Amino acid sequence: MFGEFFETLRQVGVPVTLREYLTLLEAVEKEAAEYRVDSFYHLARATLVKDERWFDRFDLVFAHVFADALESGDFLEQLPAEWLQRLAERVLSPEEMAKIEGVGDWQQLMDLLKKRLEEQKERHQGGSKWIGTAGTSPFGAYGYNPEGIRIGQDGSRHRRAVKVWDRREFRDFDDSVELGTRNIRVALRRLRRFVREGAKDILNLPATIRKTANNGGYLDIEMEAERHNAIKVLLLLDVGGSMDDHIHDVERLFSACRSEFKHLEHYYFHNCLYERVWKDSRRRHAETVRTEDVLRTYPRDYKLVFVGDASMSPYEIVTPGGAVEHQNEEPGRVWLERATAKFQNFVWINPTPRDHWEWTHSIGMIQDIVEDRMVPLTLAGIERAVDLLQ
Repeated sequence: MFGEFFETLRQVGVPVTLREYLTLLEAVEKEAAEYRVDSFYHLARATLVKDERWFDRFDLVFAHVFADALESGDFLEQLPAEWLQRLAERVLSPEEMAKIEGVGDWQQLMDLLKKRLEEQKERHQGGSKWIGTAGTSPFGAYGYNPEGIRIGQDGSRHRRAVKVWDRREFRDFDDSVELGTRNIRVALRRLRRFVREGAKDILNLPATIRKTANNGGYLDIEMEAERHNAIKVLLLLDVGGSMDDHIHDVERLFSACRSEFKHLEHYYFHNCLYERVWKDSRRRHAETVRTEDVLRTYPRDYKLVFVGDASMSPYEIVTPGGAVEHQNEEPGRVWLERATAKFQNFVWINPTPRDHWEWTHSIGMIQDIVEDRMVPLTLAGIERAVDLLQ
């Protein structure tokens, strides 16, 4: 199995050496992994992967080779697992869905969930009141409600949940994607301002010839610093959930930005900007960065670029505690306004096709907050973004 793991990593392009593989085997032999899958995962990644750009490919190979050994996590410890057992999936017609009414108020929904947790003593399926499956209740899985709390369901179905009570794992965008990035890079090249900075380690041949000639033939070498694009970009990327539909398009944009901008910093958020962001989605529950610190760290001359589909519950934008995965003290709108107030040049790039924007209320709300500086993730949209960032 270890041999297959090593060979598969090499086949997908992860630069793993035989020496690193032998080091891993030696560490396993000395029980460094403690006979736990998660410990072995971190040991293997630390031993075999030298650059974070390969983390995504490493994870895919690890999941493929060690699929039988991986353990699934607990979603909601205070709910018995049998309550969320999937015995059947409720499929409703559009007419039936239209007849189902939501609670209509964020606080009422949370209070109602607390009440159900106190009252419910057994598993339910197919109903409209209790926490369960395949029903029209606001709480549970594999059913339908226009405004509910999703609990224990594998992925989204109708994208109507206002809160998700699962520990979901997101995937970082791979900035090594090259196919399809050329046209994006060409569009981004308009956002350039070259300067020479750093050590003078590049030979300036014309100046050397001129100075040598003026020096009576004695060699007079002229060195200069390398030219770099001086534009600085702060990239904030929405990741996970509905953004999974746009992974390939966003990865192309991310790769193009990596190639074009030397001064590029990126962070991830989910749905809306809140009090914390992160660098690595695999550790987003343990290693986050305060958004306030990000806004303080980078000066106003950075170009701020949001990338996200802006598709979410309106509660996530305007309501304290409305975030889909945690209890936020301040609404997302507050953090978006702070970010756009700090940076003079900003834009929001939306991978959702523009003719679909009017069907999602939250997109219009985000457009208002970013002062209509939202563009689609198309070549024309990127050219428009470049104009807005000039």
